Amino acid sequence: MARSDTRYREAYNRLLDHCAALSAGTPLPAETVLSEIAGVSRTVVRRCLARLSDLGVIALDGRAKYLLRVPGPEDRIDVTRSPDGREDLEQRFLDWILRFDVPAETPLSVAELARTFGVTQHQLNEFLAGLSRFGLVARRPRGGWMLRGFTKDFAIELSDFRLVLELDAIAKLVEAPVDHPVWQRLADLRERHLILASQIDTHFHAFSKLDEAFHEAINDIVRNRFVAEFQKVISLIFHYHYMWDKTEEKQRNAAAIQEHLAVIDALEARDANRAAEAARRHLRTSRSTLLSSLRHHDLG
Repeated sequence: MARSDTRYREAYNRLLDHCAALSAGTPLPAETVLSEIAGVSRTVVRRCLARLSDLGVIALDGRAKYLLRVPGPEDRIDVTRSPDGREDLEQRFLDWILRFDVPAETPLSVAELARTFGVTQHQLNEFLAGLSRFGLVARRPRGGWMLRGFTKDFAIELSDFRLVLELDAIAKLVEAPVDHPVWQRLADLRERHLILASQIDTHFHAFSKLDEAFHEAINDIVRNRFVAEFQKVISLIFHYHYMWDKTEEKQRNAAAIQEHLAVIDALEARDANRAAEAARRHLRTSRSTLLSSLRHHDLG
């Protein structure tokens, strides 16, 4: 599948998620806001809107757009990633480390891993070189690669760096102009959090995607390619480690929803100090969850 088509499909599904949190008859925001929500250009957004209109999900009336019905699972588009895509390889590599409990300081066989992941050795070497910037792998003195691993120290350093990045993003977000698309994204996220909170007994597994959308919205305010690259890896690592510890998942997710809402409240009030403190509180919880998942995995 071409990269452009994959981006369209992913964007369409993001807009579908946005619509799913609304009620029939609700007007949709401007294309610039939808572009921010979907993370694509307005051209791709228009293509998505055309499909939503064809399916009877929305009505288009000039620049006005209204939700006709709440979309369902049948409205989604399947997103099949190319097996040699970098993001897919990152996900599969992390999954391999966790599922097979690969310990730190393990030498990595490029030839064997290339066969495992269905990529060329050149592609795998390039991928590992990129991953080495995050401290997950390192070159061996006599050639080849070594897994540095998900240790307690790594988790603490990762959490500390995540805190630095997000506090910087929050400081910038509070200063964003009133017409910046991020405010509509936060309003939408507030609604999605409230809906999930009311359905937490049966839908608590849905929090993972909402958590990703929340942190993505905050960090997107920082237009920095290096920050974006680190945030992507940080998000993947936190997501995969949470998969290993399902103890009290519903209670954890319910508490995290309230922590997210506290951050949104402070941001919408343009209260930088309260927003920073709410973010610190939430990220301390995330750090504890990450460390707990490591202990749980060690005992598993």
